[in-house]
Amino acid sequence: MGAVYVLWLRELRRYTRSRVQIVVSLGQPMLYLFVMGFGLGAVFQQAGRGSYLQFVAPGIIAMTVLFTSTFSGIALLWDRQFGFLKETLVAPVPRFKIMLGRTCGAATVAMIQGTLVAVICVAAGFRPVSIASLPLAIGILALTAILFAALGTSIGAGLKDMQGFQMVMNFVVMPLYFLSGAMFPLDNLPRALTIATQLNPLSYSIDGLRATLIGQAHFTLSMDITVLVIMGFVLICFGAWRFSKIEA
Repeated sequence: MGAVYVLWLRELRRYTRSRVQIVVSLGQPMLYLFVMGFGLGAVFQQAGRGSYLQFVAPGIIAMTVLFTSTFSGIALLWDRQFGFLKETLVAPVPRFKIMLGRTCGAATVAMIQGTLVAVICVAAGFRPVSIASLPLAIGILALTAILFAALGTSIGAGLKDMQGFQMVMNFVVMPLYFLSGAMFPLDNLPRALTIATQLNPLSYSIDGLRATLIGQAHFTLSMDITVLVIMGFVLICFGAWRFSKIEA
């Protein structure tokens, strides 16, 4: 497991060295939180749904983890461009361990980002219904980070240029977010949207966070966790297979 630890630590150091990246990456979640959280609050409350800030905060936290973990695949392209990937691949280490180390590092960075956004949400007025449920919420967030970090690594392993990665990720990430119920309730949707949200793994992540943080859920908490575990396992296996085919 030494190789996994080294690559995990490298991803973490790469993130902590860039203070500008830390600050800039908080801009989009804060925009969603303050503009939508307060801008749509009155409309949401008039519809009898209560506080929109309480409703949307778990979705914004999950969005931060989604974006940070998935876009970590860009680091794979940078390593390929500057030759570090070739040095890593020729090392006497199974490629699965290399992929796992990178995925764990990206997931850790995403968790840090999600935690920072959660603190901002609390400062803005978001209040979890129970402190005792926070460890379970952190576990759901960790599953989400691992799942989408594996997805980012899988996509990055099959591409060779930044432009292609950006286009693919925008095609994948934005639909995942907008069809997850992060900004709207999942009940009483049109049939097509209902199917899309049920097939979206991010829907179960956000639903699990809402179940643990504000006591509201569309699915059951056990179903949320089961789907995240299964999808995480599938994407790690798929990412390992894709990484085994990579050429530096």
